[in-house]
Amino acid sequence: MTTLDHHINVQQLRDLIGARVRHQGSHWEIIEILEDGPALVLQDVDMHTVIQADQHGEAHRRVPSTIAIPIFTRERTELNPVLLNLDLIT
Repeated sequence: MTTLDHHINVQQLRDLIGARVRHQGSHWEIIEILEDGPALVLQDVDMHTVIQADQHGEAHRRVPSTIAIPIFTRERTELNPVLLNLDLIT
């Protein structure tokens, strides 16, 4: 089992995949964990979309917005306040 700084392990983060959270007034679903950040990847479930470009940079289709929220601050000395402000929706 891989352990990250501050006694958070990757499995604990993976267990969050599929959970829904409230962030900045919108509803998001945790869809992925980026281990090298580490970061949570959230996908908008309120149907806010962005235009996805194809490999040539041409507008292709509309997809749900995604964002990555780092687990730690840049200094890696404490948990990211944005992460701590996510409201878990049950």
